[in-house]
Amino acid sequence: MRVQRPQAHQPTPPFNAPAARRLRAALGMGPEHVAYGMRASYGLPYVTPDLVLAWERGTTTPSGPELTALASVLWCSPGELIGAPRTLREHRVSRGLAQEDVARTVGLELLAYQRMEEADEWRGNDRQSVVLADTLELSLRDFITVTGRDDKLAELLRSAVTTRWQAYVRPVGKMIPLDRRLLEDVLQAMHTEYQGQMVATLSWSGGSAAADADDSGRDFLDRIVDHFWAMVQRTTY
Repeated sequence: MRVQRPQAHQPTPPFNAPAARRLRAALGMGPEHVAYGMRASYGLPYVTPDLVLAWERGTTTPSGPELTALASVLWCSPGELIGAPRTLREHRVSRGLAQEDVARTVGLELLAYQRMEEADEWRGNDRQSVVLADTLELSLRDFITVTGRDDKLAELLRSAVTTRWQAYVRPVGKMIPLDRRLLEDVLQAMHTEYQGQMVATLSWSGGSAAADADDSGRDFLDRIVDHFWAMVQRTTY
């Protein structure tokens, strides 16, 4: 059965389909109960049990308004129905906030904020950025991603592990407010790990072992931002 629904004009947040199914079952509700609640209480007349099941099977994804209504019917926060947020919009939706709420709180015109969300490019000033991080409860890593600094961070980190890591402590520190000693320890450890992989590559005369080591080095550089944050967490704790 084909489900008719309004066309979504924005990308949907990452939906956690197993969580939706688990929460519904915990409440002893059937898909028909969820659909009725969304129709009766939230003005979504097109929601049917088939659509609810499609969300739970991952064959389609609820829009922002649908997600908010679904969370209310399931007595949970929108964040409990969302996978790890990645974009500015996804973080806002996971907190159950409207665009108007965020724009007003950070001190932006609504249209200006909407354009930033649509382009996934935060352009607020330093004060607005601090307020945004507090409003959306962003971790330091999320804040760097949402404000569009991941590519620049990756560029600096690749240079740090392939050349002299000491030269990149200050540039990375200007971007990320971490303790200098912690940052030194992290960059040195990453440099040692990467260089160790490259030495392993050169120590073999050839064959599959050298190819595997070379592939490992490339993978390390491709995922260098993930390695950085993992190393920060390990070094901190």
